[in-house]
Amino acid sequence: MIRFKKAAALAVSAAMLFSAVGCSSSSSGSSSSSSSSASSGSKSSTSTPGSDSSGSDEKGLTYASIKLGEDYKDLKESIKFLHHKTDRASDGTMDKLVAEFNKMYPDIKVEMEAITDYAEDSKLRLTTKDWGDVMFIPSIDKAELSTYFIPFGTTEEMSQYINFANNWELDGQCYGIAYMGNAQGILINSKVFKDAGVTEMPRTPDEFINALKAIKEKTDAIPLYTNYAAGWTMGAWDAYLGAITTGDTTWINQKFVHTKEPFKNNGDGTGAYALYKILYDAVANKLIEEDYSTTDWESCKAKINNGEIGCMVLGSWAVAQMKAAGSHPDDISYIPFPISVNGKQYATAGPDYCYGISKTTSESKQKAAMVFVKWMVENSGWCELEGGYPISKTAFTTFSFNGVEVVENDPALAGEEDFMNNMNSESELAFNAGGDKKIQDIITNAFNDTKSFDDIMAEWTSKWNDAQEELDIKVLY
Repeated sequence: MIRFKKAAALAVSAAMLFSAVGCSSSSSGSSSSSSSSASSGSKSSTSTPGSDSSGSDEKGLTYASIKLGEDYKDLKESIKFLHHKTDRASDGTMDKLVAEFNKMYPDIKVEMEAITDYAEDSKLRLTTKDWGDVMFIPSIDKAELSTYFIPFGTTEEMSQYINFANNWELDGQCYGIAYMGNAQGILINSKVFKDAGVTEMPRTPDEFINALKAIKEKTDAIPLYTNYAAGWTMGAWDAYLGAITTGDTTWINQKFVHTKEPFKNNGDGTGAYALYKILYDAVANKLIEEDYSTTDWESCKAKINNGEIGCMVLGSWAVAQMKAAGSHPDDISYIPFPISVNGKQYATAGPDYCYGISKTTSESKQKAAMVFVKWMVENSGWCELEGGYPISKTAFTTFSFNGVEVVENDPALAGEEDFMNNMNSESELAFNAGGDKKIQDIITNAFNDTKSFDDIMAEWTSKWNDAQEELDIKVLY
């Protein structure tokens, strides 16, 4: 049965994390305090879905207003859900989830479509306004949210029930709910590290590079698998910008766009410079696969499970897939990223793709979609199945990451919500927005010794400064 009991969810989360190299897991829980049951939330007010208002319909349709298993039991409707989880479509998981949903709501039928190139195709489908009823919100400007989607409720209200309620916020309204969260660290085969004599997890870039060298010298494993050929996996490196590399939860979304030299060498192993130099140094020292151009995403899962790979830089979402890829799930562990700020390591958590409900679909379908999304978040167990950081604040009581505090990067300042998107577009660096090529370029230049790391960072700085000038964004730091 797909729906998880609380104990099962705790077990999955515990299996994702570990407290020592020779130990594959540790206890887990949630950083968020428990809130009142979602079924007891207050109703928001007043306007018609599909209108220009950002409020709810006259009947008070909000996430909080719905009591699962009680409300809308007599609703007969069919809805369509667009998503990117082609793997879960092919292995039958999505069908099982809907089958479980239909045990509670047998008359709400859910058609699903899994899209392979979701990042691009979903944006094209969105503009047609005829894509369906529920989708994972693609990379759009926040100013466009009310054009395409209805809100789930106010951000203040939704913060009582879910983590990351402000991720897709516009005018105080929450337009998106993540299906799972990601903690940011490094995926490792703990047995490979142990066999290499690495008994304490690296806390600095130098310690990490030394650990990779030990793996190369003492084992047959590939120390760091880049996943270069997949492309999208390269963008994973951007996710460590922010509190992990600076110790400042305001940096990535509030200060980055206003910083004159965000890629300068701080000289202490912190900041964006230190983050990307880890990759450059690993490649330059040939601590990666022999031919980075022939990496394969699907086969790497079994390879790290079987001890042929030492580690990969991916979000915590990947843990469940790697554990399931072979007969050594206990060897798969997840550790904090090897950067320390004033002696302290930070881990961040943030949302994955977020559910959005169509503004242009019928009121009846919007009700069915709201019920479906709430069930998926609170009852399906999908987040736990994927090994994700919890979305529902009732999912866990504590969350541990090897003794490292998990923090959330603060949102952009009011009035500056689209600054980062605009800077990404103008500079063409696309941080956390599909900027795979710039990371691939680090690998090709390091491997072939065609451009120094400092030269790469100087080029990024020039592009960043030009974008600031073109967009008239003030340099404050």
